Amino acid sequence: MSYDIIGNIALVKFNEKTGERNKKKIAKELLEKHPNIKTVLEKTERVKGRLRTIKTKHLAGERTKEAEYKENGCAFRFNIEKCYFSPRLAEERKRLMQMCRKGERILVMFGGVAPYAVVIAKNKTEIKKVVSVELGKECNRYARWNAEKNKVSSKVRLIQGDVKKVLPKLKAKGEKFDRIIMARPNLKETFLKWALMVARKGAIIHYHGFSHEDDMEKMVEEIRKECGKEKRKIKVLRVSKAGDIAPGKYRYRADIRVMN
Repeated sequence: MSYDIIGNIALVKFNEKTGERNKKKIAKELLEKHPNIKTVLEKTERVKGRLRTIKTKHLAGERTKEAEYKENGCAFRFNIEKCYFSPRLAEERKRLMQMCRKGERILVMFGGVAPYAVVIAKNKTEIKKVVSVELGKECNRYARWNAEKNKVSSKVRLIQGDVKKVLPKLKAKGEKFDRIIMARPNLKETFLKWALMVARKGAIIHYHGFSHEDDMEKMVEEIRKECGKEKRKIKVLRVSKAGDIAPGKYRYRADIRVMN
């Protein structure tokens, strides 16, 4: 068994041999052990698709799928089935926030319920603007609530739509960004083409990729190849582990500077 505590909700993943009675017992024990947990849900399906949704089953406590969660001095609300959110990325969000610099225009692709945008806007008061683009309508609804709750609506611009359609429109309007956070889903497509459309010369792109440890260099070569296709010169500043997703497989963050 493994589990994540997401504010008031414990999201539990069991192995296939765990019986229903044991699941209920463990769920009740979690409620007793952690007073802040009000609901225990079982994760019954893996994250799927570009919207990164999951399926859950109620095991104990209040019947809700709406999490109320805090991190990095910010409060968030979201439906854990309809909105992808990983509490394990709290430190990653903090690290990226700390890299942001005064006066920067920042873009978050695949912005979800706006955790990156809100954490940056609230903790970095000198940041000029954060634009967060998210495909899911439900996620965008919660993102709006989160921006308002944390009093950063004036600095966070939320756009609901596909990055492939939204970013060409931003480019057409002459919008460019100094820093681009690509909190991308675990898909084959890199989406670098669209990030580079709106990247200034000298911009930093934080690219999230997924790879086995032995294949990490292949991921970096793919980044170089994709950028080359778009006639953009880049420098890979560093590659860091940003979390594990399976035995031997990690979420990596490649920090890239656009040179032309």
